[in-house]
Amino acid sequence: MRSGSGLGHRSLTSGPPARGPWKLSLEQAQSRRQFLLSPLALVCVFVLLILLGALLLRLPLCTVDGGRTTFLDALFTATSAVCVTGLVVVDTGTHWTWFGQFVVLALIQVGGFGFMTSTTLLLRLFGRRIGLRERLLVGETIAVSSPGGLIRTIRNMALLTLVVEGVGALVLLVRFGQMDGMPRGLWTALFQSVSAFNNAGFDIFGDFVSLINLRGDAVVVITTALLLIVGGLSYVVLADIYRQRRFIWLALDSKLVLVTTGVLLFGAMLVYALFEGSNPATLASMPLRERLLSAAFQATTPRTAGFTTVNMSDMTDYSLLFTMFLMFVGGAAGSTAGGIKVNTFGLLAATVVSTLRGRTQVSAYGRAFNTEHVHRALTVAVLALMFVSVTTLLLAVTEEADILSLAFEAVSAFGTVGLSTGITPGLTDAGRLIVIVTMFVGRLGPLYIALALVQRQRVRDFRYPVEPVRIG
Repeated sequence: MRSGSGLGHRSLTSGPPARGPWKLSLEQAQSRRQFLLSPLALVCVFVLLILLGALLLRLPLCTVDGGRTTFLDALFTATSAVCVTGLVVVDTGTHWTWFGQFVVLALIQVGGFGFMTSTTLLLRLFGRRIGLRERLLVGETIAVSSPGGLIRTIRNMALLTLVVEGVGALVLLVRFGQMDGMPRGLWTALFQSVSAFNNAGFDIFGDFVSLINLRGDAVVVITTALLLIVGGLSYVVLADIYRQRRFIWLALDSKLVLVTTGVLLFGAMLVYALFEGSNPATLASMPLRERLLSAAFQATTPRTAGFTTVNMSDMTDYSLLFTMFLMFVGGAAGSTAGGIKVNTFGLLAATVVSTLRGRTQVSAYGRAFNTEHVHRALTVAVLALMFVSVTTLLLAVTEEADILSLAFEAVSAFGTVGLSTGITPGLTDAGRLIVIVTMFVGRLGPLYIALALVQRQRVRDFRYPVEPVRIG
C-alpha cells in the first residue's frame, strides 16, 4: 500500500499507525519562502558586479592619460575580468594605471573564486543562516554532492587560492624582480599569478604581446602553465588527490577529470608540434628548447587561460580549429576555468564508448554514471554549440573579418579563454556588445543550465510507453 503523506502509513492490521522515517520532498526543499539563492539571483549579482567594475574603470584615476574610458570599453573590460576571459579592447599594461589594474585584478579574483561560493561566505559573515537549498546549489557549482561541511570546504578553497597564488607570485618574483626591480616586479608577479590561477589571461606586459617576449624563460612559462593547470582542476579534485594519494582510490569524478585533462594536454602538445613544427611563423623558427616549451604551453593555455607564447594569427588553420575544440571543452567543473567542462566532455566520451561497445549502462573505471547526469551533459554541450554557432553568425553580420577568425573569437569568448587572432580591438560597437553577452553567457550559461536542471528535477510516479525511433 502506498503512503499518502510520506510521513507514515497505517498497518493492514489493527492498531496504532506505524511511524516511518521522516522524508523531505523535493518540493519542500525548493520552497522559495525558506531559501534565498536561485540561478536568477546569481545572474543579477554578476550583472551588478560587472556594472560596478565598469563604473570604477571609467574613473580618470584608472587611465594613464587621465581621461575617461568609454563606457563600452570599460564594460567590455569589466565583463572580461569578472568572467575571467582575458579578451581586451584596450591594452591592460599601457592603458590602465596601477589603480585601474588593481580594479581589474580584484574583478578577476572575485569572478574566479565564483559568485556562489563568495555569496555563501558573505552570508555566513553577516550572520545569515544558510539553508538546505543554498547549500545544495553552492555544492552543485563546486561539485560537492553533500551539503554537510560546505562552509569548511569553501574556507579551504579560499585558503588554497591564496596559498597557490602566493607561491606562484614568489616564484615569478625571481624573474620579474630581476627584470623590473622590486616595486614593479612584485606587482607584475602578483598580477600574473592571480590571473594565471584564475585562468583569466590578463597580463600587464603591454602592447598585447602576452608571453611572446618571454617564451624562452622556462621559469615564467612553466610557472604560469602550472598555475593554469592547478586552477583548472578544481579544489574538489585536488582535495581528493590529497586524501587518497592513489589513483585507484579516487572518486569517479576525479578520475574522469584527471584522465581527460591528461589526454587533452598530451594530445594537444603532439598536435601543435605536428601542425606548427613546420610553420616558420610560429614553432619552426624557434630553437628546439623554445619549440618544446611553446608546444607544451600552447597545449595548456586553450583550457580557458588566454596567455600565449606565439602570435595566434600566424598559426595554421588546422591549429586554430583544434584550439577552438580545446577552448570549447575548457577545464573542470567547480574550477576557475570555463567551457562546457572536461567532466561534461569526459562523460559524453564515456557515453560514446559504452554505446559502441553495446552497453546499456554508461560506465568507466568499474562505476556507472547516473543517467540524469548523462542527460545534463548532453543538454549543456548541445545548447553551448548552438549558442556559439549563433554568435558566430551574428559576428559575421557585424564584422568584416574572415569566418574562421570570427568563429575563433566566439568560441574564445564563450569558453572564457581570451585567445584571439587579433580582431578584438577592432570590433565594432555591435561586435563588442555581442562578445560581452557571449562572455557573460559562457561564464554563467553552463552553470545556470546545471542549476536549473537540478531545480526542475522531479521524481515521477509513472513512465511513458516506449516507442522506437530510427537512427542512422
